[in-house]
Amino acid sequence: MSNQVVSWSLFIIPWLTLFFMKRDEIRRYMPVGVFATLITVLINDVGIRNGFWVVNNPIYPFNEMLPAHYGLVPVLLLWFFKYTNGRFWLYFIGNAVLDVGFVYYFINVFLWSRGLYALVGISSFMVWLISVGTAVIIYLYQMWQEGKLVPAFKEIVSPKLRLAETKPFFKNTED
Repeated sequence: MSNQVVSWSLFIIPWLTLFFMKRDEIRRYMPVGVFATLITVLINDVGIRNGFWVVNNPIYPFNEMLPAHYGLVPVLLLWFFKYTNGRFWLYFIGNAVLDVGFVYYFINVFLWSRGLYALVGISSFMVWLISVGTAVIIYLYQMWQEGKLVPAFKEIVSPKLRLAETKPFFKNTED
C-alpha cells in the first residue's frame, strides 16, 4: 500500500464512521472536534518550525500536515466524547492510554516505518505529555461549550466536591 493511500485513508475513513453516530451527537460534539483540529494543527506547525518532528511525503492540500489532523483527530474525539462526556477521569485515563498507543505505536512504529513522520528533536514522552495536556484543554473547552465549566472544574479538583444547592438569603413571606 502506498503512502498516498495511507495518508488519504487517515483523512477519509474516520469521516465515514460518522454514519453510525446520531445527528444530534455530531452537532453537539463537532465544535470540540473543530477546536481539537485547530489545536493539533497549531502544535504540529510549531513542532515543524522548531524542528521537533518532520512530515515526509505530504499530500496536497495538506502540505506539512498529516491528514490525520483533519480526519482521525476530530472524528476520534467525537466518538470519545460520546462515551465519556461528563466523566472527566474516565475521559482523562482513556485519553492518556489512547495517547500512549498514538505516540509509541502510531507515530514511532507505523508512520516512522512508512517514512511519513519522524520525531527529531523531541522525545516520545514529551509528545505524550503535550497530548495529555491538550486533552485537558479540549475537555475544558467542551465543558465551556455546554455551560458546565465550573462544575467540571470542581470535579477535576475534587470529585467529592459538588455544587451545593443555594437557598435564598431572605425567605419570601408572601407565600
